[in-house]
Amino acid sequence: MRWDNLTDESEHGRAADTALFGADAVTTRTFDSPEFRGITFHEVRARSVLNRVPGASRMPFEWTVNPYRGCTHACVYCFARKTHSYLDLDTGIGFDTQIVVKVNAPEVLRRQLASRRWQGDHVAMGTNVDCYQRAEGRYRLMPGIISALTDHANPFSILTKGTLILRDLELLVRAAEVTDVGISVSVGFLDTELWRTVEPGTPAPERRLDVVRNLGEHGIGCGVLMAPVIPFLSDDPARLRETVRAIAAAGATSVTPLVLHLRPGAREWFMAWLGQHHPHLVRRYERLYAEGSYAPRWYQRRITRQVHELAQEYGIGPTRAGLARRIRPAEPAPAPDGSEPVQLSLL
Repeated sequence: MRWDNLTDESEHGRAADTALFGADAVTTRTFDSPEFRGITFHEVRARSVLNRVPGASRMPFEWTVNPYRGCTHACVYCFARKTHSYLDLDTGIGFDTQIVVKVNAPEVLRRQLASRRWQGDHVAMGTNVDCYQRAEGRYRLMPGIISALTDHANPFSILTKGTLILRDLELLVRAAEVTDVGISVSVGFLDTELWRTVEPGTPAPERRLDVVRNLGEHGIGCGVLMAPVIPFLSDDPARLRETVRAIAAAGATSVTPLVLHLRPGAREWFMAWLGQHHPHLVRRYERLYAEGSYAPRWYQRRITRQVHELAQEYGIGPTRAGLARRIRPAEPAPAPDGSEPVQLSLL
């Protein structure tokens, strides 16, 4: 395993020269409890946890914190699967079962936030893998991370599919009193059968919407990233309406649709899943994604328009309202053919 290649930039898809830790800092553990059976944890002591997003990225933030690498949510479409290849781990089962844990993340973050060089920029979490995946129940890194950000009044946001975030509700309420806090929950669809096969390690969509409702009841506005919208499986008008209606009923402050994108690493894994569960769709996907990782712009525009119209019908506020106020939306790069730009990709 190439621990020396684990760098901050590699988490966003680009290798760098300075490793965050060396192989001598790694402890490998397994646990016999049912929820962690078959999963291996690689505990590391990181040298840095504030990761700068590469300049070429169009994300509306510059800094991230990712206390974990690999994810037990096991979403077959997860774009972060490619990052496991930097450790010589496979991007399929290895990504789901070989989890890197930065056990000293809260202490390192507190030290970095106290540095004179740190300017108090917004910090995004959950943009690579979910910081509230199952491992967080054992390692409990997020309370220390949130407390460090709160003590420095540093704005931050969290994107998650995990209901475990409610464990830290009091910390989030306290943070919101001193800085800008943006919370978004990812719910792409409600179909139970689809959820069980495509997102097997996540809480059910209805439970995630309970998170949105609970946060709102405690004064923390929560947006929903409706992602991914999966072509030919969750994109028909009736299913879109069902999902947006449930999102509105949960009290979401916004809904932002994102169509499935299939980057290298995730594409191979997703297509294998598709061939097993929906073989009749394989050729349609090959045609739809023939030009690359993203669905055609006409398809993205159609889904976005439908969701926004439904959101307006059900009284949900303007898209992106759930993001922290200090994040400036990214300026979209003009498309080469003059049509609308490709959507941002957060999941």
